[in-house]
Amino acid sequence: MTYIEDITVEAADAQAAEDFYTTAFGPMLPLKFRASEEPTSGFRGFTLDLIATQPANVDLLFNAAVAAGAEVVKAPVKSFWGYGGVLRTPDGMVMKLVSQSKKDTEPAAKAYVEVVLLMGTTDMKASKKFYESNGLEVSKSYGGKYTEFATEKGAVKLALYPRKAFAKTAFVDTEGSGSHRIAIGGSGGSFTDPDGFAWEGTAA
Repeated sequence: MTYIEDITVEAADAQAAEDFYTTAFGPMLPLKFRASEEPTSGFRGFTLDLIATQPANVDLLFNAAVAAGAEVVKAPVKSFWGYGGVLRTPDGMVMKLVSQSKKDTEPAAKAYVEVVLLMGTTDMKASKKFYESNGLEVSKSYGGKYTEFATEKGAVKLALYPRKAFAKTAFVDTEGSGSHRIAIGGSGGSFTDPDGFAWEGTAA
C-alpha cells in the first residue's frame, strides 16, 4: 500500500523554514526542506494539520508557532466539532492546529498525535480514482465532500477536500496560482496528481 513518509517544504530560505518548524513544533515533524523560487501566489491548495488530544495542547503549539513568526489566521476557538485555530507560517503554508476534544483531561503538553495533509481537489471522483490506482486505500469517503486514505505505517495521513469549500475550514481565500511549494515523499513511486501535487518516490 502506498503511504506518505514525509513532505518536502520548498521555501525561498530553506534554512529559515526549517528553523521555524523546529522551534515551533519540535524536531519530529516528518518534513524536509529545500530552496525554491518557483512562482506561487495566494492559497497553495492544501493545509498541513496537526491533531492534538486536547485544547491545552493546541494552545501551546499555536502560541509557540506565533512566537516563532507565524501569522494568526484564526485564533483557536471551540466549535461543534472540537477546538482549533489556523495560522500561516513564514514560508506561506497554511496550518490547522486542532483537537476533537473540547475539554482538557491531562497536563498540557506541546504535543500532537497525528499529522494530516489535507489537499484541495477540483474533481473528487477523479482524484479518488487516481490515488486508488496508485496504491492508496480509501478508509473514509463521503461522496464528493471528503475522502481519507489509510495510513498504516505512513508518517502523514492524506485526505482530499473540495478546493472551493476550503475557505470554510481554513478561513482563507481559496484563490491562488503557481507552485504548491511542497513535494510528497511516498512509497509508491513518483507521479503528479490531477491537481498538480507532485509525489517523489522514497526508498523502502
